[in-house]
This record gives sequence, C-alpha cells and structure tokens, in this order.
Amino acid sequence: MKISDTPIGGLKIIEPDVFSDPRGYFFESYHTQKWLDAGVSSQFVQDNESMSSYGVIRGLHYQLDPWSQAKLVRVISGSVFDVAVDLRRDSPTFGKWFGIELTGGNKLQLFIPRGFAHGFSVLSPTAVFAYKCDQVYQKAFERAIRFDDPALAIDWKIEPEKQLISEKDRQAPLFSGAEMNF
Repeated sequence: MKISDTPIGGLKIIEPDVFSDPRGYFFESYHTQKWLDAGVSSQFVQDNESMSSYGVIRGLHYQLDPWSQAKLVRVISGSVFDVAVDLRRDSPTFGKWFGIELTGGNKLQLFIPRGFAHGFSVLSPTAVFAYKCDQVYQKAFERAIRFDDPALAIDWKIEPEKQLISEKDRQAPLFSGAEMNF
C-alpha cells in the first residue's frame, strides 16, 4: 500500500496493493496496523455505501465537533470526482479544496481527516461509493456548504443542466455563512 500526501495537510491518497489474476482481483481496503505505521490513528466505527446515477452531486457535508468525522472513501464501481474542503480555521489551507477521480478501476482511496467538508459528483452512468467513518452519524451535528459556492469555485465536472442535487444540498449555506467549529 502506498500512502501519499496531498497539498492539504492531513488529506491523504491511498493506493492499495491490488493482486489480479484471470479470476479477478483482491486488495486490502483497510489495515489498522499499516495505517498506524503511516501515522493515521483514526479507528473506524461505521461503514456506509451509496449508489448514485450520472450527474448526482452529493455534498458538501460534515459534522460539527464533538461528532466530526474522519472518512476513508472509495468507489466500488463506476467513477466519481471526490472533493474535500478544509474547514480547519488554523490551517494554512483553510477554505481550499482538493479533488481526485476515484474509480472502481483505479482502486484509489482518499483519507479525509476531521475538520473537512466532503462531497462527490458521479461521472459514470452509475457509481457505488463506500466510506468508513470514525464517528457515528449524529443528525443534530450535521452541516453542509453549498456545492456551487462561487468562493470555492469547485468544478464538479458535470454540466449544470445535467446536475442532480437534493433540495437539502441546494439550500445549504455558502462557505462564508457556514457553521464551523474546527
């Protein structure tokens, strides 16, 4: 497994060792000791999976402290453009975002530490998205930032007329008005 840093501190790209043969493939999607050896101490307590169609944009979602969540995200099938936005006020990259294409084929994973908003857009006809969280979901602490905030200027790689967004995500506040306690 190869763990690489991104330009945003704490946000890491994980490239697992994939073993393939004519029968298919195998890889470890998570290994506690290897993560600890790489300096990542998050212990995951919840697994989630979603299936979405082309053009769906989910996000930008996060939970406030003390229920903020670190996430390990990956795509089982299909392709997504995955985005993490730094909400840590003391970070030199506060308000900056990082995006990466995760696919069922490339098997890349993204580790998103606590203090980030997260979202993704679906680039394939469908995508199955899986993620581990180190805190359980707490509705009262859930928050969101508008996916199309001009201050963030995220290119979701989906033409506006083909974007499928929940009403809840359309009503999320802009970055400048979002509640954050990181």
